[in-house]
Amino acid sequence: MEEKLNLRHIQVMRYITPLREGGSMPAIVEGDDDFLYVLKFRGAGQGTNALIAELIGGELARALGFRVPELVFADLDRAFGRTEPDEEIQDLLKFSEGRNLALHYLSGAMTYDPVVNAVDTLDASKIVWLDSFLMNMDRTAKNTNMLVWHKELWLIDHGASLYFHHSWHQWEQQAARPFKLIKDHVLLKNASEIEAADAEFKALITPALIDCIVDAIPDDWLKDAPFESLEAHREAYRTFLKNRVAHSAVIVNEVNDARKAFI
Repeated sequence: MEEKLNLRHIQVMRYITPLREGGSMPAIVEGDDDFLYVLKFRGAGQGTNALIAELIGGELARALGFRVPELVFADLDRAFGRTEPDEEIQDLLKFSEGRNLALHYLSGAMTYDPVVNAVDTLDASKIVWLDSFLMNMDRTAKNTNMLVWHKELWLIDHGASLYFHHSWHQWEQQAARPFKLIKDHVLLKNASEIEAADAEFKALITPALIDCIVDAIPDDWLKDAPFESLEAHREAYRTFLKNRVAHSAVIVNEVNDARKAFI
């Protein structure tokens, strides 16, 4: 990956329709480049933390070879929501003024169905490894957050990753801890090659890659608390991700233990 992650910037021109499946109320919007996007709002319940998790998770997945819709920074003008008749949406738009995050809209994509769509054991293992690494609690049978588009599997919605960053409680220790919720992963049953996934990915997730992705987080998405500065906040993400790689054996052991209990 390049030393600097250059996400495109778009201006949101038109609000089309809300996607009410998620609690954060993302929406389909049109950008000034005439493309459609799924917009994740900074004014939603989890605030910019969800956008940070989406950025880190999505770009890390892309760097590891997964198909992920293009992520772009999406700017929302102050006056954008004034004509919106729905008061709840109007408030969401008002509180989301400034820089948000959007994913390219995959028109016609179908939600991944584990009964219909097969995923081979190595690919399943790679996805399970990634979600355990990111502590992503939102890839379950109830909500797979995977799409099938042109007969290919795409990963979406990483905003529920890194859940500890909503409080940063004992965050240093989190890197060495197993992710217990991996037991609910939709692909766990097929993740029989977790050792191969671990060997490949821990070599690919270099300190330079982590720095590249974390450095792309906009300053105004970060908060001082509980850190002494914005840079200290950013450094905490770098430190967690690098330490998580160093403790990848924890991921392998937890996945194998969860599979034994599942099978």
